[in-house]
Parts: sequence; structure tokens; C-alpha cells
Amino acid sequence: MCEIFAGLPWWVKWIAVPVIALVVFGGLIASVVGFVIGLLFKVLVFVALVGGLIYVVRKFMSSSSSRSDW
Repeated sequence: MCEIFAGLPWWVKWIAVPVIALVVFGGLIASVVGFVIGLLFKVLVFVALVGGLIYVVRKFMSSSSSRSDW
């Protein structure tokens, strides 16, 4: 593989080959990136909802225990 690229100009190795790879695999790369971003967003929403639930439950438990002291 190195022998094939050795005789080529620099612009073929550093510009043409990556552009061809992006054209060929662009849809696959975009779908993988979209999937990862969607997954991270869902994880963030899950963590926020669980944190909010824990906050509400602790707030409710502390207010109900203070009422029973009366």
C-alpha cells in the first residue's frame, strides 16, 4: 500500500483520497454521528429526569417527616 502512494503527488494523498472517502462513506459517517448524538441526548434526559425524581422524593419525604413531628 505504501508503494502505491509513494509515487503520487501530495494533493492526491491528502486531499483527493479523503474527499473520495467522505463521498463514499459520508452517509454511514453521518448516521453513526447522528446515532451517537441522539444516544447522548437520551442519556442526558434520563439523568435529568432521575435527578429530578430523586429531588422531588427527598423534598416530599423531608416535608412529611417534619409534619409528623407536630
